[in-house]
Parts: sequence; C-alpha cells; structure tokens
Amino acid sequence: MTGHIDLYGVYVPVLLVLMLGAYLLKSLLGTALERLGFYRWVWHPPLFNLALYVLVLGALFNLMPRM
Repeated sequence: MTGHIDLYGVYVPVLLVLMLGAYLLKSLLGTALERLGFYRWVWHPPLFNLALYVLVLGALFNLMPRM
C-alpha cells in the first residue's frame, strides 16, 4: 500500500478518503442517536461529536489493511 489511491490519474491520499468516509458514518450515527434521544444524556454534544468522529476514523484506519 503506497498511501495513495489513483482516481482517474489524480492521486488522492488514503487518509483523505478515510476522513470523508468517517464523516459520513459519523453523520449517520449522529442522526440515529439524535432520533433515539441519546443526546439528552450527553453533557457537551459538539465534544461528543468530535470524539465519535475520532473513534469512527480510528476504526476505519484499523480496518483498512484488511481490505
């Protein structure tokens, strides 16, 4: 793995792709948690959203070598 993905002749860093994927997954998960009423129990929602994003990004980064 070179750390880049060739996208029609443009090399895109793998981390950028993972960051975009993590943002989309975090948005879906955040929406689901909001509908379930989970945010009533969260003290600081923006801080929780940042932590959720970092956890999802870390999970995707750890799963990347297996793909």
